[in-house]
Amino acid sequence: MGIDLAKMKAKREALENRGAGNNMFWRPEDGEQTIRLVPTSDGDPFKEYWFHYNLGKNPSFLSPKKNFGESDPLDDFVRQLYKEGSDDSIKMAKNLSARQRFFSPVIVRGEEDKGVRLWGYGKMAYKELLNLVLNPEYGDITDVNEGTDLVITYGKPVGAQFPQTTITPRRKSSPLASSEDEIASRLDQVPDFNTVFEGSRKTPQEVQAMLDSFLLQEEDAEEMSTETTHYNKSKDTTECDAAFNDLLGA
Repeated sequence: MGIDLAKMKAKREALENRGAGNNMFWRPEDGEQTIRLVPTSDGDPFKEYWFHYNLGKNPSFLSPKKNFGESDPLDDFVRQLYKEGSDDSIKMAKNLSARQRFFSPVIVRGEEDKGVRLWGYGKMAYKELLNLVLNPEYGDITDVNEGTDLVITYGKPVGAQFPQTTITPRRKSSPLASSEDEIASRLDQVPDFNTVFEGSRKTPQEVQAMLDSFLLQEEDAEEMSTETTHYNKSKDTTECDAAFNDLLGA
């Protein structure tokens, strides 16, 4: 049996995409773009993850508790903040709470040469996609032969605080790609979700260390703010300050 050139090409493209870092991910630009959801081997193209953000200068990372059922010192800390109940505590709790994100493998029409990429989106877009999948008029929108392309409209409406995503299915079904070999190549390009966010997984001990460092920085910043406020409110001035004030006629 000879080498399957389509699979070899897919492996090379996948390797190049991994080497390009964020090229594995796709995010819509303002306006309209057409995509196609690529089916996954487990029949679930909608992958759910929970991420922690805003913990100082640390990059986002997966919540140990919500993703893996492990202990999560940051989640425990967030619960404590909510219990405290002050405005500042609740504000910090909201910033540090794990946030839900969804990811699906997609082909962007007009950019097929970039291969299969991962589209990350929020809960509202997820609900729209589920409604489409469960609508019998469309059937399986990921079917490689009779699926449906989706028009993604993205942008910030006038007066809105955040961008919004609207998903509209094409009226006619279409194949994922123009040939069976190319379809097979696309399916081979779907990333392994068990390894995609491997670098974003932290142990409870690592999360505790990051949290300790963050809280120490917060304490230092608060002390500096207090000292600055005390200094600014002080009635005493240095001789240099007094001379400068005299110059200005203060």
